[in-house]
Amino acid sequence: MAGLLYRLGRFSARRHWLVIITWIVVMGIAGGTYALFAGTISSSITIPGTKTSQVQDELADKFPSANGGTGTLVFTTKDGAAFSDAQKTGVADFLKDVEQLKGVKGATSGFDTQKRLDDQRQKLVDGKQQITDGRAQLTQQQATIDSGLQQVTQGQQQLDAQKQQASALTGAAAEAAQQQLTAAQSELDANKAQLTEGQAKLDAAKDKLDANATELTQGTKLLDLSKDIRFVSKNDSTVIGTVQFTKSTYEVPASTKTAISDKADDAKIDGVEVYVSNDIAQGVPSILGPGEIGGVIIAAIVLFLMLRTVIGAAVPLVSAVLGVGVASLAALSFSSLVEFISVTPVLGVMLGLAVGIDYSLFILNRHRTQLKQGMPVHESIGLANGTSGNAVVFAGATVIVALLALNITGIPFLGLMGTVGAVAVFFAICIATSFTPALLSLIGMRILRRKERERIGNTGSTRVPNKPMSTWRAVITLVAGVAVLGTIALPATQMRLGLPSGSSEAVDSSQYKAYKALDKEFGAGQNGPLLVVATLPKAVSADDVTATEVTIGQAIAKNDDVDAVLPIGASKSREVIAFQVKPNGGPDSVSTENLVKDLRTQDVSVDDGTVSLGVAGNASANIDVSEKLSNVLPLYLAVVVGLSLIILIIVFRSFLVPITATAGFILSVLASFGGLTAIYQFGWLGSVFGVHDPAPILSFLPIIEIGILFGLAMDYQLFLVSGMREAYAHGANAKVAVQRGLHAGRAVVTAAAIIMISVFAGFIFSDSSTIKPIGFGLAFGVLVDAFVVRMLLIPAAMHLLGESAWWFPKWLDRIVPDVDVEGAKLERSHPGDRHEMPRESTHTGTHVLPVAPDAATHDSGHPPAHRA
Repeated sequence: MAGLLYRLGRFSARRHWLVIITWIVVMGIAGGTYALFAGTISSSITIPGTKTSQVQDELADKFPSANGGTGTLVFTTKDGAAFSDAQKTGVADFLKDVEQLKGVKGATSGFDTQKRLDDQRQKLVDGKQQITDGRAQLTQQQATIDSGLQQVTQGQQQLDAQKQQASALTGAAAEAAQQQLTAAQSELDANKAQLTEGQAKLDAAKDKLDANATELTQGTKLLDLSKDIRFVSKNDSTVIGTVQFTKSTYEVPASTKTAISDKADDAKIDGVEVYVSNDIAQGVPSILGPGEIGGVIIAAIVLFLMLRTVIGAAVPLVSAVLGVGVASLAALSFSSLVEFISVTPVLGVMLGLAVGIDYSLFILNRHRTQLKQGMPVHESIGLANGTSGNAVVFAGATVIVALLALNITGIPFLGLMGTVGAVAVFFAICIATSFTPALLSLIGMRILRRKERERIGNTGSTRVPNKPMSTWRAVITLVAGVAVLGTIALPATQMRLGLPSGSSEAVDSSQYKAYKALDKEFGAGQNGPLLVVATLPKAVSADDVTATEVTIGQAIAKNDDVDAVLPIGASKSREVIAFQVKPNGGPDSVSTENLVKDLRTQDVSVDDGTVSLGVAGNASANIDVSEKLSNVLPLYLAVVVGLSLIILIIVFRSFLVPITATAGFILSVLASFGGLTAIYQFGWLGSVFGVHDPAPILSFLPIIEIGILFGLAMDYQLFLVSGMREAYAHGANAKVAVQRGLHAGRAVVTAAAIIMISVFAGFIFSDSSTIKPIGFGLAFGVLVDAFVVRMLLIPAAMHLLGESAWWFPKWLDRIVPDVDVEGAKLERSHPGDRHEMPRESTHTGTHVLPVAPDAATHDSGHPPAHRA
């Protein structure tokens, strides 16, 4: 690889215009494909196969009218007064306009919904009175019938007495009496039959009244369950508009959501503000904002201070920007085929800028050092590309592998994020090893300052450490460093994962104002209602639907943290009944998370068996995504740690060095997680970092941060510890070698880390609540890993390990391939390129001037091939 990169560097130097124009053409092609094939970018995060998606699939199959996502619009009067009739009409007209948008199934005004609820409640009140009045009338009618029956009974008794008397008569008198008695009996029977018929009608009326009373009681119970659900605030100053989509909220096209947001921004309802909730207004963050540009400016200042030339500082920046442009445009060209979430291209820009600047800087720095020693420009470019460029390829490949490993999680959007990030790093490597050499050739000797050009070949000597650090200092550094990082990591033990809600957005955003208005006027649960779907053991009759709703609704309401339960209806087959559940807490609260879990494990008994409950809705979907990501986090961490150990064992041919490096990486990650939790979840230093409403940590951030920090940590480990390895291989005492390796690599690692931190920190002040914690986590992680772990703890640990740090079984030494990371073999193959300078005075490592070895080389079985 070193030889190939050497030849690539020489070619780029000789044909610099060809290489530069080629990359410009590649940039143009990427831009063209982007213009032709780019699709829309989604702001929603979904994972197939979650419990929420399963419930939505069931609804789509059995209950289509209840399927489809919903979004919330909040209308509130500017003066806090009740809505006027004209304002109510304006709200209705606005929602009718929204209904016309593609992908919108319907839009309902809270005034209409609240009126229906109020009318239903009034009907129940009226129904109770009617039943009371009906019972009174029936009682009166029953008394009349009872009185009539009593009269019939008495008449029958009298008639029977008369019949007894008439039996003693004979002749014509008897015949006349019999005729009279028969007529009286007929009349009496007719009266009795009439009364019996009246009793039957009265009994039927009683049964009907009892049925109505039962239905009324069930209706009352249902409304009692939903009494705390309102769509118009109690002071009539705020109303909720509900938009129902044809698809789930996460599948709704961004164009539809944007159209609704635009209409809300342009709404002209006199005296009324229209806010769009987070489930509609989640926008695509800008790739570069003021904060990000500020980070790049800081990186430019660091480059200038290090190189002391404007043109030298510009080379890494131009290379990084070109790499970011090509990678971003190329990746987004596939956005019409693959769903991109909004943070994906931003992550690519973050990584592309950071590693692009650093990788070009490593090659540039090596080239400058060689020029100052008198090496010809083209040869210096080739050798810098074959040595430091080889290390760049190795370090970049490590980052790429870590990012591509995100695909093993089985989560599509996470795998795509890793792939896009890997593409950005790949182009950063390609640019650094081809475009940067071309630029260096074009610039020529102007890459050095005038004073440096005047002293070419007379660089003098550089002092290097000849004494090890004291053991007590190493012990104190190691113990104190671990204690500090452990303390910083403590908040991570309480880390909760989630997705951004409206409360995380900027305080002047529509989402934030909608969230706060709902919280204030309707309660926290209104920001995250749950859709609970009850699957019945068998279909129920139409007459039993209400009773079944009551049974299930009351069972749901018995759960802690349930404020209200509102029945939505039953499917046509009456096998599925849906409810809207308003939790007590907000969408990202612990209580809501526990409620979702409790509902999913709850069994409700009905006459035909046991009902199973499923939960859907935006809050439920967020919980499912976070839970799935939490479950794959240990797997990914194990893969990354295992990969770290294998790579470092091969590179450094040691067991203890990889173990200390991996332990340091874990400390860095945990400390970074602790900082994230303290600031973004606990709210510490919130005013400094713009955290106004603390919330759970972005659910996919820990996995992304592990992958990226792993690659960057291996970069710093390589550039520092390889110098220690080389000094030891050249005969230096193991403890002295630690100091020499640190001295050799600290300057360039410091500059590289500051540049990384500057670029990442620029994203902390992004407008997007998703981007902010990513920027902080990466910036703080690099800060801790570079300046605490790699420059303090690793040297201290290596000092304490001494010679044992480099122990490696001979049988394994023969098996493990010799990885010439920084091209030392290539450097030795060009002895005449330094103007006959003594070999021992020039083989000094990448970042320091010549120093002679102070002892015989250690017999390791392999030539020293690892350089700082």
